[in-house]
Amino acid sequence: MEDTRTLSREVEATLIPQGTPMSLPEGERVTITHRLGGNFTVMTHNGMFRIKGSDGDALGEEVAPVIASDNNHEGPPLQDALWEALRKVFDPEIPVNIVDLGLVYSLESKERIEGGYKIDMDMTLTAPGCGMGPAIAEDAKGQLEQVPGVSEAEVSIVWDPPWNQDMITEEGKMVLGLV
Repeated sequence: MEDTRTLSREVEATLIPQGTPMSLPEGERVTITHRLGGNFTVMTHNGMFRIKGSDGDALGEEVAPVIASDNNHEGPPLQDALWEALRKVFDPEIPVNIVDLGLVYSLESKERIEGGYKIDMDMTLTAPGCGMGPAIAEDAKGQLEQVPGVSEAEVSIVWDPPWNQDMITEEGKMVLGLV
């Protein structure tokens, strides 16, 4: 079933897979192909684009409110909460989150002198030429910064070790039909 919409206003979008920022004009007809991690993957006559969830109103979708981190949280952020937050981050072309794709290599929490905790995360991509890397890393940063106790997050894209399909979790393989 096609889900075709007409944009109610101009919207910033990212061309997939190049990662090029572009504007889609008001009145543009788009077909929503994925709703992943609160963002939208759409097709137009000019190609495939990612539209941030915060711009979902242009598609006639309800925009989820941004939940601020709990500044009253005592101690370091819970590891389970960090991993759960990252399960909301997707490559817009693949219907599996970055955790189950095996893209998250490290996740470290460090107490800040100013208070709160900084999260340092290393991740990779399924292909070195993926132009969506910065957008995926920014999504991960935003999700981590919503976890109680996190004051700051830094996400780095690394290439060692090289990613391969063996890094996908069993759950991810099931979604992709690899088992």
